[in-house]
Amino acid sequence: MERVPARPGRHADWPAWVPEIVVGRLAAAGVETPWEHQVAAAEHARAGRSVILATGTASGKSLGYLLPALAAIHDESARAEGTVLYLSPTKALAADQLRALRALRLTRLRAATYDGDTPRDERTWVRQHANYVLTNPDMLHRSLLPGHARWGGFLRRLRYVVVDEAHGYRGVFGSHVAQILRRLRRVCARYGAEPTFVLASATTAEPAAAATRLTGLPVVAVADDASPRGEATFALWEPPLTELRGERGAPIRRTATAEAAALLADLVAADVQTLAFVRSRRGAESVALSAKRALEEVAPELAARVAAYRAGYLAEDRRALEADLRSRAITGLASTNALELGVDVSGLDAVVVCGWPGTRASLWQQAGRAGRAGQPALAVLVARDDPLDTFLVHHPEAIFGTPVEATVLDPDNPYVLGPHLCAAAAELPLTEADAELFGPATTALLPDLVRRGLLRHRPTGWFWTRRERATDLADIRGAGGAPVQVVEAGTGRLLGTVDEASAHTTVHEGAVYLHQGESFVVRALDLDDSVALVDHTEPDYTTTARDVTDIRIVERLRTTGWGAATLCFGTVEVTRQVVAYQMRRPQTGEMLGEKPLDLPPRTLRTRAVWWTLSPEQVESLGDMDLAGAAHAAEHASIGLLPLFATCDRWDIGGVSTAVHPDTGLLTVFVYDGHEGGAGFAERGYDDAAAWLHATRDAIAACECLTGCPSCIQSPKCGNANEPLDKLGALDLLAELLRRAT
Repeated sequence: MERVPARPGRHADWPAWVPEIVVGRLAAAGVETPWEHQVAAAEHARAGRSVILATGTASGKSLGYLLPALAAIHDESARAEGTVLYLSPTKALAADQLRALRALRLTRLRAATYDGDTPRDERTWVRQHANYVLTNPDMLHRSLLPGHARWGGFLRRLRYVVVDEAHGYRGVFGSHVAQILRRLRRVCARYGAEPTFVLASATTAEPAAAATRLTGLPVVAVADDASPRGEATFALWEPPLTELRGERGAPIRRTATAEAAALLADLVAADVQTLAFVRSRRGAESVALSAKRALEEVAPELAARVAAYRAGYLAEDRRALEADLRSRAITGLASTNALELGVDVSGLDAVVVCGWPGTRASLWQQAGRAGRAGQPALAVLVARDDPLDTFLVHHPEAIFGTPVEATVLDPDNPYVLGPHLCAAAAELPLTEADAELFGPATTALLPDLVRRGLLRHRPTGWFWTRRERATDLADIRGAGGAPVQVVEAGTGRLLGTVDEASAHTTVHEGAVYLHQGESFVVRALDLDDSVALVDHTEPDYTTTARDVTDIRIVERLRTTGWGAATLCFGTVEVTRQVVAYQMRRPQTGEMLGEKPLDLPPRTLRTRAVWWTLSPEQVESLGDMDLAGAAHAAEHASIGLLPLFATCDRWDIGGVSTAVHPDTGLLTVFVYDGHEGGAGFAERGYDDAAAWLHATRDAIAACECLTGCPSCIQSPKCGNANEPLDKLGALDLLAELLRRAT
């Protein structure tokens, strides 16, 4: 248990440049005076300095960008009213922002959303008349930038670009968004505009540096939160071990979803309005259903006050659920992270977080949904059967005594930058001056793009050679390979698409595929025709793909000596092949069986961190299963890296061997699972001592005897978690860290 004390707020005066009508409408909406951090951010933006406002949930970050934005629209001294472009990661957040803007009833404000749901006839009106456009990075990439000529009037007057929930733009996706923003700046310059960027983020380490990497501009940070906060109680909850046994007889804990459902039912029964965050759509539905069933046994009238909320619902259904939550018609709601973002849900009493959400920033963002009205609040983190979750519930100082993570992204990744250079050339021919905007890797990439026939070099610049778009939505998301269509057999209904790389693990033959609350089982995956045929059914199990991996060192970029041990970071070539899949009960985690698969291998060039022990160090360890010890250390280190890099364990992979052919030594690799790398392995290299100490602590803290999913077993291990040596891993890591710095 951790108690977070209440905190009083610190007010500031309205800036003199804010129009009186704006102040009056904000006061009518309940904002009588701003907080200090809101005014500080607004003053920076008003002065033309790009700024990131990185404060806690419910701290009113939106006012920090609304003040300069609305002032620009009402600027009487300008020749023409300014315009504002607002970017959010979800349609729900943009819709919520639009609702708040329209509630101000400002006659000069013409706000509108511009996304995939906007009808064609409305899009013309938005381009010609809106002065506050709310969209998302995908739409900016696919529509606004390629059609910039039609947006000329809007772009010519663009004063501010608002990037909301900026902490979510990380990894490969964040790297793509960083290049989209550079393309936006380039197109704006074509129309004589140089907009100021205002970013809003959850609390994050090094917010100014992260915002600078994202935008390519100097950014100042406002991170001193002056908003009030009610007292909060935070509990860390570890589910108990059950009588069930998994691989190699390892004990299995009660699932986090079952525990979360029980907690949700108990809190609803006590009239404590609660939001349960669950990582998957299926999990959210399962938690809501289990809580309903539990309430039907003790208080049937309360069962109807529990619901699920996730992406895939119709927009009107989501808005209705949000309204019911605000009015307390719903007391318990199980949601994916769709409600983690800044959708205005206030008055909640408690939050249950089902499994570590990936980062401390997300944890505090989710926990902050409760107590927004200033009342005391409760937050509970329910640990999954996973090394990272186990470590955290046994080491609360890693949550409460540690700053939130820095956002990791790498805009210079050539596999990200290359397609965006092509997209930029399709928008406006590239010139040598653009190298400064897109980064130092541009100069080296351009000749290769010309060689591949994607660009044509002329004395005046580089030109796009094709008619079709340079990149598609899959490229934006950091996906790889041709899109595979998921089609329902019999009806021919197209359910969606996945990229070829993901198809091997998500729509292989026998996989359980979820679509908008419906379950399907994959009948066949045809990679030649890029189609997966699925049958509509309701299996009582989930599936997880397993693969085997080989790795080759291409280039060492950085090396550190820890005595006789060596830590390295560099480029590697990874060959992976999905070989089987497991079936498990969703509620208990019980394994029902494993079936082999025959899929082709895939090769990935990426970045990795790896460490070696000398023959003398290995000899000093005595008689042990070296392969099993290294394998166990590899699994646990993959599980703990998300604590130090903003990633999920499924974003990274690993290989371990008693003797690797490229080093001739005992070697353990952890690599980025994205072409070209995503910055995760590099973060592991930079924080290696702390990361690997935490890995050893997590193994030691686990109460099992020989290894379990909470410490050294991995759900995606292609070798069926064989061999594994828990005690050997502890000795191996102790020897590695003996001279670590």
